[in-house]
Amino acid sequence: MAIRNILRMGDARLLRRAAEVRSFDSAELKELLCDMRDTMQALDGVGLAAPQIGIDLRIVIFGVESNPRYPDAEVVPDTVLINPVITFLSDAKEDGWEGCLSVPGMRGLVSRFTHLRYQGFDQFGALIDRTVSGFHARVVQHECDHLDGVLYPMRIQDMRNFGFSSELFPDADVRDE
Repeated sequence: MAIRNILRMGDARLLRRAAEVRSFDSAELKELLCDMRDTMQALDGVGLAAPQIGIDLRIVIFGVESNPRYPDAEVVPDTVLINPVITFLSDAKEDGWEGCLSVPGMRGLVSRFTHLRYQGFDQFGALIDRTVSGFHARVVQHECDHLDGVLYPMRIQDMRNFGFSSELFPDADVRDE
């Protein structure tokens, strides 16, 4: 379909709480999801939230088999998640380096819950209910944060662990847009 422009940190539209989706399986939703997928794939993303392309709806997509931006990432199934609800299943957290298409060229160390359940709907309105951990749980939290106007730098506890990828990892072949 089309590759959309990604809003960048500083754009006020990224700071809003997105609206619930009320209508499923429509031509408009199908087109939006195609554009989101094309945009995410063109930029080697592992996930994308509708607000990142200026669409104020509670929709995220994610999935990865292999990705040059996250070479050690485990497989995460290709997912469309609409109106998500996250339930943390333990207090355990883990620090991990994150990047974001809306914060290009930068990485930050973010603490995330390691084990969670997410529920929501697919593009047809069918219920999704999964219990996940590890990188999968990190991706879900990162993308769903966008739906509440939260960007990962807002979750960094020590700003010494935030910077340009090329400076933080000078010997790594890390590509960030």
